[in-house]
Amino acid sequence: MASAAMAAAAVATAEPKTKYDRQLRIWGDQGQAALEKASICLLNCGPTGTEALKNLVLGGIGSVTVVDGSKVEPSDLGNNFLLDEECLGHSRAKSICSFLQELNDAVKAKYVEESPATMIDTNPSFFSQFTVVIATQLPESSLLKLDSICGSANIVLVAARSYGLTGLVRVSIKEHCVIESKPDHFLDDLRLHNPWTELKQFAKSIDICDKDAVVHKHTPYIVILVGLAEKWADAHDGQLPSTRQEKREFKDLIRAHMLNVDEDNYKEAVESSYKVSVTPGISLLKAKQWEMCPHRFLLKNKNLSASGFVLDIV
Repeated sequence: MASAAMAAAAVATAEPKTKYDRQLRIWGDQGQAALEKASICLLNCGPTGTEALKNLVLGGIGSVTVVDGSKVEPSDLGNNFLLDEECLGHSRAKSICSFLQELNDAVKAKYVEESPATMIDTNPSFFSQFTVVIATQLPESSLLKLDSICGSANIVLVAARSYGLTGLVRVSIKEHCVIESKPDHFLDDLRLHNPWTELKQFAKSIDICDKDAVVHKHTPYIVILVGLAEKWADAHDGQLPSTRQEKREFKDLIRAHMLNVDEDNYKEAVESSYKVSVTPGISLLKAKQWEMCPHRFLLKNKNLSASGFVLDIV
């Protein structure tokens, strides 16, 4: 039972990563987490607002609330792709929410059948629950009131208005700074340039030249790199690949040990082959901190972590 529960939890965790794979590559896990925590309010669900919500819902926004007191009219069918003839005469907000929920059932969609202008005048505290308010096709007088409400509550206001094929968008938000480093390549601390004793012993216990296709295909790529790096060093006076040409030849050496073209472990070894040549580094500031507070691990192994971090080991 426990294993089944763990498997179900693993599937539940992996599903969002698969669904949002492309956008995760752009803004990462932190950006996606912020998106999933966000709560959006749309005022007037015409074609402009509906298009904006559609993109947010497909991206996995946390929740959306549509405020619109209109009924679906024949003119709506010609410019709003989320409405059809069955929606005629029904609440426009309710109909839009129903279709948005079909696009992504993980997003919570709610609606309020009331005029946005009336909501702004009579219930300003309603907007305090949202992260972003998207106001479309609102008159200037209502927008000014809404901007004051959102500004005092530190809520982002996006005002949009369309005129056929033209339009405008204005974003009202307090000045803020965002500093978020997203390195293109995170270097795992594998110590492949100088493996520790246990890793060497483990790598030697596995024969990477084994002709058994199943065994060969399931050899960990780290073992492949450790074994072939040692083979390279033996043939090059103890030196690991350093120049561009040598690194290219090292990749060819890895490929030469492949039995089949579909061996993902060898493909991963080729992609990670540069890690063999990476030597540990440390900033001057961290070096001074290390001198002031020596770590047993560093003193014993005479080696720094490949990522450059001083480990908190006492």
